[in-house]
Amino acid sequence: MKPVVMAVAAHPDDIEFMMAGTLLLLGEAGWELHYLNLASGNCGSMEHPSAVVRRMRAREAQAACRLLGATWHPPLVDDLEIFYDLDTILRVAAVIRAVQPRILLVPSPQDYMEDHTNACRLAVSAAFVRGMPNVKTRPPRPPVAGPVTVYHAMPHGLRDPLRRRILPGIFVNTTRVHERKKAALAAHQSQKRWLDTTQGMDSYLHVMEQLARELGRMSRRFTYAEGWRRHLHYGFCEETDDPLRDALGRDYLLNRAYERRLERGL
Repeated sequence: MKPVVMAVAAHPDDIEFMMAGTLLLLGEAGWELHYLNLASGNCGSMEHPSAVVRRMRAREAQAACRLLGATWHPPLVDDLEIFYDLDTILRVAAVIRAVQPRILLVPSPQDYMEDHTNACRLAVSAAFVRGMPNVKTRPPRPPVAGPVTVYHAMPHGLRDPLRRRILPGIFVNTTRVHERKKAALAAHQSQKRWLDTTQGMDSYLHVMEQLARELGRMSRRFTYAEGWRRHLHYGFCEETDDPLRDALGRDYLLNRAYERRLERGL
């Protein structure tokens, strides 16, 4: 049986911006890939009504998912409805129990909008309760055993909401899959005009490329990279578990300066 990785993010295209390169590498290494955006992306248009945008973005996400070679899971809520509440935790937990990931890729706990940070908290809590029989998911799914290691992606702009720089603990070399990652992001055709207009992202694909190149520069080794921070192991896995390291080999680079800063409480 193949090991399983699941990426959970807030909106269609978030996975492509910050996680897709790592997914592609894990796919090459023989992992089964799963893809869940919690929100439908229905607010992401200046031109179309919500119902039209919801359908449009589902089609785009499914197209991107096919390019990644992943299994698509439908969104659970609309934009601005990603709330950290019991109902949503139980719905996300049902998906995690069904998929049973060994690796869970989630957003940064600090990011520029609440949908992203709430998606992070929901995914982490849902994974934490995966094996608790007294937690009744919606729809009902039996509890599952086994470890899951949680990795947090970088925030957009590599900064928290107070403009502080966020450093990765791990660099993943996405250079050889960069064009495939770019093609998956390009599948979200409706979002270029939206982000150009509302968030000043002048050239949708160029922003992603800048982020990947900056992380590559920070690694001092790779041309393009994605950055990750490994979640504390309690309730998830063994302390030394690092399946990204084990799966990716030379495409994985531990940021030892980050590890030293952790020990100093910085």
